[in-house]
Amino acid sequence: MSEEQEKQKAAADPEREAKLKAAAEARAAKAAAKAAAAGGEPAGAVEAKAPSPKQPELDEIVQLLQTKLDNSAIVEAQINELNGHMPNIVVQPEHWPAAAELLKSELAFHYLRNVSGVDYETYLEVVYHLVSLETKKELAVKVRTEREAASVPSATPIWATANWNEREIYDLLGIDFAGHPDMRRIMMPDDWAGHPLRKDYEPLDPEV
Repeated sequence: MSEEQEKQKAAADPEREAKLKAAAEARAAKAAAKAAAAGGEPAGAVEAKAPSPKQPELDEIVQLLQTKLDNSAIVEAQINELNGHMPNIVVQPEHWPAAAELLKSELAFHYLRNVSGVDYETYLEVVYHLVSLETKKELAVKVRTEREAASVPSATPIWATANWNEREIYDLLGIDFAGHPDMRRIMMPDDWAGHPLRKDYEPLDPEV
């Protein structure tokens, strides 16, 4: 069917016309993206992405920690748009205790909402979710460690509520928390071999 016949048929069928229009727009957008990726001029005007409304919050945190600690204290800093534009930072383990104290004392992150551990196969990560009840701001702090002899400084001396969370992560992922006041298993028996949430964990009974 020729293009002219296609247009005539679409004109007689509004729904078909709408589909053809959407397909044409999709092709144009794809061509624009391809041209931009190749370093050429986009086929159509591409609207610049607006900065996150929480970018100033992230910038303030980064500036504080780099100024008071060291430029190398923060490994990464980004906005998690899928989680309400929450600011995220990755802190070097050796700087974590001092960074935690600054976040609590100078930015009013007095409330530790949650602590979780993640196995990324090549490394392990602990994520601390902080909330300021005064400013209503939120922050996710990530601290990474090698799989072998995994260790992260404990946040329990700063936020007492980290106590059981860190023990659970120690138990299930095998991350030791240096400076924790009671570093022992909390779920599995003391003589249990391995850490059940590690991706390379092999259960004693695969059927269970």
